[in-house]
Amino acid sequence: MTTERSQYDGATEGATADTQPKRRKRETPLLMVHTGTGKGKSTAAFGMMMRAWSQEWPIAVFQFVKSGKWRVGEQAAAEKLGGIDWFKMGDGWSWTSRDLAESADLAREGWEEVKRCLAEERYRFYLLDEFTYPMKWGWVDTADVVETLKHRPGWQYVMITGRDAPAELVDAADLVTEMTKVKHPLDQGWRGQKGIEW
Repeated sequence: MTTERSQYDGATEGATADTQPKRRKRETPLLMVHTGTGKGKSTAAFGMMMRAWSQEWPIAVFQFVKSGKWRVGEQAAAEKLGGIDWFKMGDGWSWTSRDLAESADLAREGWEEVKRCLAEERYRFYLLDEFTYPMKWGWVDTADVVETLKHRPGWQYVMITGRDAPAELVDAADLVTEMTKVKHPLDQGWRGQKGIEW
């Protein structure tokens, strides 16, 4: 885990995670993963984003699967709140894509943009929504993701969501939650509902 100086909360020039005043020592820039087959991975991550927003942290959301054409409820709420930059880096689910090569290119460009933001320390909280899929499909190199995130500069929190998180990412993460499905209306043939799924 990085021990770079915090740019936030009045840290002194030489402050690190190990030398913060006692009330700040518990603050460590985490790499977090929400994975598993159950519903709620992104929903829980957006809840965490709201906590970051309440602390007035600079925030970015990168959605790696949802198309820019899709109406996403969380994005509409974020626009009303303000202070949250939102990027859609996909063209829809792989099984609906008309051009998987283009989908892969969009994912790779999205990851390159995340890397640029991390290098510039542009945000304090990053939500990489459904980012496990580009890694699973081989569109983005998992080793590069892990190496970049392990050595990110400054005080940057990163949350990644999606099923089938690679073992290397899980090993590198500080916080991992696996959502497990017990029941879901889709199993009964119900379709997704406004206000619940989007």
